Amino acid sequence: MPRVALTPEAATLLRRLRAEHGELMFHQSGGCCDGSAPMCYPLGEFRTGSSDVHLGDLDVAPEPPAEAFTVPVWMSAAQFEHWSHTHLTIDVVKGRGSGFSLEAPLGVRFLVRSRLLLDEEL
Repeated sequence: MPRVALTPEAATLLRRLRAEHGELMFHQSGGCCDGSAPMCYPLGEFRTGSSDVHLGDLDVAPEPPAEAFTVPVWMSAAQFEHWSHTHLTIDVVKGRGSGFSLEAPLGVRFLVRSRLLLDEEL
């Protein structure tokens, strides 16, 4: 059962970012300055390691002329300890986000909406 999903609005933004920057990835940290905002990077720009957990891949549906693609989602292991029983949905809202995440110059930011996993999802 997938642990991560995205809203249609987030999918639209990901298509735009992919057209501009190529393949993408998300990393959700337990950060200090930006809290725990999901950060969108060009794939490979943020190096993951043994202190990160791969939550899954977001399947972004095609919207001609764009083709379908996937976006891996990672989380710091320390953050995952606290969120291991949650399902995460990546959404986008107006507002200022981190200057390091690709959507920052567009006046929007990604955010995570969470819910507890159901028993059958554990």
